[in-house]
Amino acid sequence: MQKYFSIGEAAKAVHTTSETLRHYDRIGLVKPSKKDKWTNYRYYTEQDIVRLQTVRALQIMDLSLQEIKTVLEYDELEKIVDFLAQAEKRADEKIATLQYSKSKIQLAKADYERKLQGQQKFDGTFLKAYPERMILLSNTLETPTLDALWNYLSHFYNQVVPARKEQFSFEDLAGIYTENGVSRLFAVCIRYAEIDGLKVLPKGTYLCANCTEENREQVLNEAVRIARTKYGVAPTFTVQLIVVSGILHWNYQVQILLSANQE
Repeated sequence: MQKYFSIGEAAKAVHTTSETLRHYDRIGLVKPSKKDKWTNYRYYTEQDIVRLQTVRALQIMDLSLQEIKTVLEYDELEKIVDFLAQAEKRADEKIATLQYSKSKIQLAKADYERKLQGQQKFDGTFLKAYPERMILLSNTLETPTLDALWNYLSHFYNQVVPARKEQFSFEDLAGIYTENGVSRLFAVCIRYAEIDGLKVLPKGTYLCANCTEENREQVLNEAVRIARTKYGVAPTFTVQLIVVSGILHWNYQVQILLSANQE
């Protein structure tokens, strides 16, 4: 004997509202298998619910109701397979975007957790040893913006010619490299091949200082002064590593090479 579900039960099963199911009925997307001619109550079978679940899954992949209606009317298996292959590709792209967004949220969350635990940041300047780092300079970006940082690495992947993209991967880091008065944003390379724009940050001891957007210029100038007067170093370049400190905010760590370690 066929089992029927009320519109409320069907809506609950697919995590939507009864009004949404009425709309699906009105546009011919998913019609109930049974409708009481006296009360006009709608009743759904298990097969109807499977169709509703399919509709909801396709909506999550940003398909319009008209697109969904079209594919549900396909009667050729080849067309259905092709469509599902494209839908799978869209889902993978959406997952990748969400994973990248999640990584940004995790960075902001970790920073707020550190603040909550009362950890103190460095004040003034301090010395830190860094390994050799290979960076790729942007060919257009000079200063960070919210839009640029949110999808930062895609800019650098797009800068590489398609045939060589698989030879590159980057750390989830951003920074500003300044030399001879010219500043460019950069990405730190994990894997790379020889192309224009690559620059080596030598292994060695760096004079560092934390700062904000507001006092960045002042702190940078003071760090350069200390490098000259205290350590006798005339910097040929400076690095400002961008430290994401909130969902809509970032700070910097100024880095000036004091002594390179020769292998």
